[in-house]
Amino acid sequence: MAVSTLAALVAVGFLTGAVAAALGIGGGVVIVPALVVLFGFDQHLAQGTSLAVIVPTAVVSTYAHHRGERVVWRLAFPVALAGIVGALAGARLALRLDPEVLRRLFGLLLVVLSLRMGLRAYRMVRDRSVVPADGDVDPAGP
Repeated sequence: MAVSTLAALVAVGFLTGAVAAALGIGGGVVIVPALVVLFGFDQHLAQGTSLAVIVPTAVVSTYAHHRGERVVWRLAFPVALAGIVGALAGARLALRLDPEVLRRLFGLLLVVLSLRMGLRAYRMVRDRSVVPADGDVDPAGP
C-alpha cells in the first residue's frame, strides 16, 4: 500500500472518529462514502470494513460519553439488544443485494435521515424546545 493511500486512510479514520464522537452519529456515515468514492471500494466491502472500524471507535466514544454522564443506559441496553438482532438480519439481506442497489439504498437513507434531522432541528429552534438533560423522553417523539 502506498504511503499516500495509507495517509488518506488514516485521515478518513480520524475524521470518522471525530465526527462520530462529536455528533453522536455512526461513523459509517463518513467512512462508507469515503471508501466508495475516494478509494473505489465495492459497497459490500466498504460497509464491512466500516463496521470493523466502528466497533473500537464506538467503544472509546461511549466510554468518554459515559464518563461525562451522557449515556442513558436504561434506554441503551434494550435498543442495543434489538440492534444485534437487526444487525444479523440486515447483514444477511445486504449480502444478497447487488452492490449497486445497496449503494443507492445507502445514499437514499443518508438523504432521508439528513432531511428528517434538519427538519427536526429547525422545529426545535423555532419552538425553542430541547430534550431534557436526564434523557427522560417520550419514545413516540414530539
